[in-house]
Amino acid sequence: MPRIRGKRPRLPRTRAGRRRLVRGLVAACVLALAPTTWLYTSTGDRIGTVADAPAAGVAVVFGAGLWDGQPSPYLADRLDAAVRLYRASKVRAVLVTGDNSRATYDEPDAMRGYLVRHGVPDRRVVSDFAGFDTWDSCVRAKKVFGVDRAVLVSQGFHIRRAVALCEAAGVRSFGVGVDARHDATWYYGGTRELFAAGKALLDAVFRPAPTFLGPKEPGVARALEGS
Repeated sequence: MPRIRGKRPRLPRTRAGRRRLVRGLVAACVLALAPTTWLYTSTGDRIGTVADAPAAGVAVVFGAGLWDGQPSPYLADRLDAAVRLYRASKVRAVLVTGDNSRATYDEPDAMRGYLVRHGVPDRRVVSDFAGFDTWDSCVRAKKVFGVDRAVLVSQGFHIRRAVALCEAAGVRSFGVGVDARHDATWYYGGTRELFAAGKALLDAVFRPAPTFLGPKEPGVARALEGS
C-alpha cells in the first residue's frame, strides 16, 4: 500500500513573499506581547516592598489556594506581608479576597484565621467571599467595600496585573510583590501570567460585571474606625 504523505507548508519563493512572511511574524509577536507590555507601562514604579509602600489605610490580599483547609505556602507569604504592613502602620485594615464558591472551600476565612493568629485584630480583617478572579476582587473592593486607595499584596509574577486591574476598577493602588521560591508553582504562575495578561487587558478595556456583585458592605469602613 503506498504511503500517504502530508503536504509540507511551502515557504514563499520570492523575496517579496519572504518579506511579507517576516512582517507577519513580527506583527504576530508584537500583538502577543502587547498585553504584557501594557501591564509594565501602566503600573510604572508603583510596585515595591513593604518598606516602600505608602500609608494607604487598606491592604488587599488576593487568594492563592488552600492546602488541607489552610493557606498554601504562597498564600501564607502574602499574608505575612500583610501582617508586616499592619505592624508598620502602613495599613489599618486588611481586605482578604478569595473563593468561597462551595461550602468545602473557604479561602477568606482561612486567610482571616491566619492573620488573627499572627497578630492582626479580628476587627481589622474584612472578608470578600466572591473574589473569584483578580478583576472581580478589584471591582468588588471598589463598588462593594468602598475602597478608593489600597496596598495590594501578591507574588511578583502577579502583582502588576493586580495593580493594573485595580487601577482600571477605580482603586488607586501600590503593589507589594512578595518574594517567591522558584519552584514548580512559581514557573507555572509566571507562564500563566503571559496568557492572563491578555484577559486583563480585555477586562480593563471592556470592564465586565463581576461574577457576583451584590450590595454594598460597610466592613472596610468599620474596620478603619477608631484607633
